[in-house]
Amino acid sequence: MSNKEISSVFKLIGQLMELHGENKFKARSYSNAAFQIGKYPTAITELDPSEYPSIPGMGKNLVPKLEQLITTGHMDYLQQWLDETPEGVVQMLAIKGMGPGKVRTVWQEMEIESPGELLYACNENRLIDLKGFGEKTQAQVKASIEFMLEQRNKFHFASIESLMQDIKDQVLAQYPESKIEEVGEAARRSPVVNKLEFAVTEDVAELPDVSELKVEVDFHKVSAERFEMEVFQKSATKAHLDPLSIGSETSAEEVYKANNLGFIVPELREGLHEFAWIKEHGAEDLITDEDLKGCLHNHSTYSDGVHSLEEMATHLKSLGYQYFGICDHSQTAVYANGMKADRVLQQQEEIDALNEKLAPFRILKGIESDILSDGSLDYPEEVLEAFDFIVASVHSAMKMDEATATQRLIRAIENPHTKILGHPTGRLLLSRPGYPIDHRKVIDACAANGVAMELNANPMRLDIDWTWVPYCMEKGVKVSINPDAHRKEGFQHMRYGVMAARKGGLVKEQCLNALDLQGIETYFQL
Repeated sequence: MSNKEISSVFKLIGQLMELHGENKFKARSYSNAAFQIGKYPTAITELDPSEYPSIPGMGKNLVPKLEQLITTGHMDYLQQWLDETPEGVVQMLAIKGMGPGKVRTVWQEMEIESPGELLYACNENRLIDLKGFGEKTQAQVKASIEFMLEQRNKFHFASIESLMQDIKDQVLAQYPESKIEEVGEAARRSPVVNKLEFAVTEDVAELPDVSELKVEVDFHKVSAERFEMEVFQKSATKAHLDPLSIGSETSAEEVYKANNLGFIVPELREGLHEFAWIKEHGAEDLITDEDLKGCLHNHSTYSDGVHSLEEMATHLKSLGYQYFGICDHSQTAVYANGMKADRVLQQQEEIDALNEKLAPFRILKGIESDILSDGSLDYPEEVLEAFDFIVASVHSAMKMDEATATQRLIRAIENPHTKILGHPTGRLLLSRPGYPIDHRKVIDACAANGVAMELNANPMRLDIDWTWVPYCMEKGVKVSINPDAHRKEGFQHMRYGVMAARKGGLVKEQCLNALDLQGIETYFQL
């Protein structure tokens, strides 16, 4: 059980207690424990139980509950609250804009007990006159419910990747001479997957029991002779297969060769831009994990990170990278412990000392500057000049219309200190749609001002979307694959950014952090 999963249990308890009108200080103790567990620097499951009381926010009454959760995977105290709460009411707690107080209001005053009922009430304008709501809140809640309902039974690829491998391992452990391979969306490394599909040879008599899994799993039994061809055809979209002439070929390689095409990797087989792409490039040109020389846009304990600046940098160096871009939050991001100018200076002095200690590895002095509502950056000129590079990102005022939001980004891009535009739409996959922007105008502005576009590698973001990578390449805009890491483990997200970049056809030469240390320093000085 991960710290995140443990944190979610304590958070839910706090929400349920508040929902039922429990003593607010008692409820807050669980919410605070959830926050502290979520940012705890090491895996709590690896601690000795005697160390649990030393976890910040872990009061003596909470320790036995934590121990039971870790030991059994279950907590009686949570179950007590769940038994008192209709399942649909619990689901409403996950609706953006519906905190425990608002859920309690609609539950008790309107007898609404599910997201579906709440959506109906929104459509009937029944929330407008309800205390704490109003027309604007009703519209936001309605949009959140509609989005949530649309995303049901969908999964981040990162969240089911290990399950996919486990299923393959189970089959091969029992039938070592057989073949099994993922096909469909997973084979194409789609950021969001509706179901897992596998091609498996007919000699597999007993398939793994998947009846208890939340994700749908389909097995396609095929003959050993047809296996490679079936994997190819079941891994590509219809739009990819339709233009191809397919005869007696037995593999993807033979199909592409027969159609006078170079080999197209599974990630690209979407039926979008790959046929134009393969005329100018080869599969060997695609960005790979090994091509990345540095890691930009990361956080430390100077803002809302879990590990210290030195811990983050030292860990990244141990992974074989040449440089580390620190981009803690700027001063306006109060919620994330954004840095005032004096703390910027303090951090940069520490960076100078660490660069001597860690040489030739180098920490680059960056900041994730909030883009303010008018498009300006978050510090006066004399502070902005002190950074090696700036990632400019939006974190607030995200309800703008497309024209206003686009102009806001363009103004930030035109600031001579901006080097990378961070997660340009602010989306959270399966949780929050991105705010509307004119991608072409934004990318054009990046091209005109020498600003790189971030592909935020956090598997919940993957923003900019991979479908816009071809236009970035067309306009000569470099793409920076950034993990937005808030802890050492966050560096592992780089690989999901690479997957998304490959789907977009990103080549090494167009990836900003494929530059070596000398190259990146030169780029930031331009």
